Amino acid sequence: MKLITVAGPPSSGKTSVILKLVESMQVNVKEIGVVKFDCLTSFDNLRYEEAGIRVETGFSGKLCPDHFFVSNIESAVEWGIKSGFKILITESAGLCNRCSPYIQGILSVCVIDNLSGVNTPRKIGPMLKMADVVVVTKGDIVSQAEREVFAFNIRQVNTSARIFFVNGINGQGAFLLAKHLQDTREVTSLRDMKLRFTTPAAVCSYCTGEIRIGEEYQMGTMKKMEFK
Repeated sequence: MKLITVAGPPSSGKTSVILKLVESMQVNVKEIGVVKFDCLTSFDNLRYEEAGIRVETGFSGKLCPDHFFVSNIESAVEWGIKSGFKILITESAGLCNRCSPYIQGILSVCVIDNLSGVNTPRKIGPMLKMADVVVVTKGDIVSQAEREVFAFNIRQVNTSARIFFVNGINGQGAFLLAKHLQDTREVTSLRDMKLRFTTPAAVCSYCTGEIRIGEEYQMGTMKKMEFK
């Protein structure tokens, strides 16, 4: 089974890109599965079901979504293989720019919104820097010059990734993306494989439910600012 991991900031168009990507793939929709990792709630499963795509949704709740992802991705792959899928696509929760749910050797796609600001690529960390493919959405709303500047800033952060402009409404650009992804590596298990980057570190009193403010309540991994 081929595995594709998709990440990106909130509301960047990840689900729309995946749906248009599936339409462009020369694979029976019944042979494609999606695992949606989210935080509190999600309605994307309804869109996948309408398209005839089998989907499983998991909510991290109060846990870090990256930790939730790495704790469940192996089971997700086992579910995909057991279901007989040829392709399994994982969609991460769009959260902080520090997140990076990518695995070494597994195709990683970062979806980023062209309307988010011309300097946004420089503000995103490993989620963009470690991606194999960067998909830019909503590029049809801005000028050609703005698209080129945005792509240039992406190149400043990630010099090796392929950049595709995809329209999540009409699917323009999805065919080229699907063609690029057709040689995705097949996997049978993720056991002993490694993440491309460490997950956000936070093992502190607030992780375990503390809500009071004050140094006497702060324990574990903490980071303090120095005010001059």
